[in-house]
Amino acid sequence: MRWSGQQVLDDGVGAEAALPGMRGLLRSVRTPEFAGVVFHEVEARSVLNRVPGASPVPFRWTVNPYRGCSHACVYCLAGPTRVLLGDGRTRPISELRVGDSVMGTELVDGHRRYVRTTVLAHWSTTKPAHRVRLAGGTELVASGEHRFLTEQGWRHVSGGWCRSGRRSRLRPGSALLGPGPFDATTGRERRPHTAAYRQGYLCGLVRGDSVEADGEWRFPSEHVELEALGRAHHFLAEAAQHVVELPSTVAVPVGAGEPGRIPAPVRRGGIAPITDVVRWPQRAGDDWCAGFLAGTVDARGSVVRGELWIRPADGGTARRTAAALRRLGFRFEVEADPGAGAEPGAVRLLGGPAALLRLLQVADPAVSRHRDVGGAPVTGGSALTVESVQPLGVEMPMYDITTGTGDFVADGVVSHNCFARNTHTYLDLDAGADFDSQIVVKVNVARVLERELRSAKWEREPVAMGTNTDPYQRAEGRYRLMPGVIGALARSGTPFSLLTKGTVLTRDLPELVAAGADVPVGLGVSVALVDPSLQRRLEPGTPSPAARLDLVRRITDAGLSCGVMVAPVLPLLTDSTEALDALLAQVKRAGANGASVLALHLRPGTREWFLAWLAREYPRLVEPYARLYRRGAYVDPEYRRALGERVAPLLRRHGLTGAATTVRGHTRSAQEATGPQQPSGEQLRLL
Repeated sequence: MRWSGQQVLDDGVGAEAALPGMRGLLRSVRTPEFAGVVFHEVEARSVLNRVPGASPVPFRWTVNPYRGCSHACVYCLAGPTRVLLGDGRTRPISELRVGDSVMGTELVDGHRRYVRTTVLAHWSTTKPAHRVRLAGGTELVASGEHRFLTEQGWRHVSGGWCRSGRRSRLRPGSALLGPGPFDATTGRERRPHTAAYRQGYLCGLVRGDSVEADGEWRFPSEHVELEALGRAHHFLAEAAQHVVELPSTVAVPVGAGEPGRIPAPVRRGGIAPITDVVRWPQRAGDDWCAGFLAGTVDARGSVVRGELWIRPADGGTARRTAAALRRLGFRFEVEADPGAGAEPGAVRLLGGPAALLRLLQVADPAVSRHRDVGGAPVTGGSALTVESVQPLGVEMPMYDITTGTGDFVADGVVSHNCFARNTHTYLDLDAGADFDSQIVVKVNVARVLERELRSAKWEREPVAMGTNTDPYQRAEGRYRLMPGVIGALARSGTPFSLLTKGTVLTRDLPELVAAGADVPVGLGVSVALVDPSLQRRLEPGTPSPAARLDLVRRITDAGLSCGVMVAPVLPLLTDSTEALDALLAQVKRAGANGASVLALHLRPGTREWFLAWLAREYPRLVEPYARLYRRGAYVDPEYRRALGERVAPLLRRHGLTGAATTVRGHTRSAQEATGPQQPSGEQLRLL
């Protein structure tokens, strides 16, 4: 696992963060991507845990790769902020979706380089906004806790304190890193393909790829890739709409197997002749030049570590390529062809990945391998120098994503995945350490589990995960422990179940589908709220209800059944018939095959934090909650009975009771879930 900027703690550093007496401790790590959180990496002796016999939970065995939970985030960027996609295009961060390919970075032999990565999760909230203005004119709107990569490392937008100390912040003169400003005219994902662009593209593709012989263009050659052929065929068909009469024969159309001649249409429609689209224009405008460059790149381009070379088939095309680059403001150099006297040969684009990305935005070539800046070094430039950082004095919607690399490129600068925590999502106290800031990571969990499952004493009883800590919390995007756990359980023939609110699970859907062919697999998603404003205040760092319901859809679309745990239901806040009806309707539309409903459980530690939150947000409810929870962690039995009576007809109405919901390795009916028995403290944690 690669952690950028990691800090290994020793006896003299961060003593307050250490977990005394921990067995198997390999190292304790702080990383800028998880501000205020310490990861204690351990070699566990055993990971297959038996539930104490006195516990009323409906399962006997659990596996918890993590002890504690980093399942939270401080959201970072305003919705219109454009994120660099893996194909060189851009998209507003608000419109990104799980599974999208974006450009991140990683350290390779001590040097940071661009690499494609995948969006694993996507959230939104409302935060106080700050504007970061750069020398090149770029303006980024972000939360104060957000971090950008500078020549001196990661820096917060604004100053302040976090659990790891005073945070380093951006100042005027800070030099950010990234490919630089995106082209100001291309805020869209793809350049419009005007008639002039289409003609330029076809001219560049044909002239760049082939040569003229006996007045006929031999096209395509075996070097032209299918992506370019598909676009050319489409453009030729559109070009034919503007031709009234065509000759009786034309050069072979795009897509044919070998050069030759075929009968041509004699009226509008069909395929335009190659001879019509390779003519040099009398005046080459910007659109024609952009299309021409895209065509020559698709025909004769190559990209190596962010550097573009174009090697046209003849000197005339090379000169036109240079002229088009010059008109559109690109710097380049031309190497003479040694075999052709003074004729120009290869054209090299100058400016590295920043120039290549701008060319991709301006020209929009079709071939995907020409759109990849992967492997290019991450650098900066004068345009990325910070001029000012100003609080805007307003709160705005902010968005965040989790990626496989822990970062992404936003409006031309490298932006980290915003994992800093300033409020709780899980709040529980383990012995000697805060549940949310001291995370124990069992780095050998898959290997130990495999060994334990091979034991002759193992009877392949169901194993439940997500019963104590979420196995798909944010850190799982880094440690990637769950694929090994899933594989070990499936190979041993052990049924298992997962309960999560983490959309990182989508990464492992192929493994879960494969496991489901061998053993029973139960999947459950926790969805407690549909009111986005209440969710943002109560669960500020967790995936939104919409994101969790989308996770349910992805699970069921993959062919797996999925139950939903409607928990925790908050008395007098989210327990009305109308609220539960609306939530269960959305659960059903998402494809869930069942649902369980559980009231809020207030363990020590959780209780103190929640009641403090309640006093701030809903002071009128403090006294009613004192009565409802007067007996301890569990809500009054009479309340649970009344909740069950309200829920039962709703579950029937929405068809969520036909099959009992399989959650955490055990089948529970809706009546059991809302009945008078007291659920275990390990079964449900607040937030």
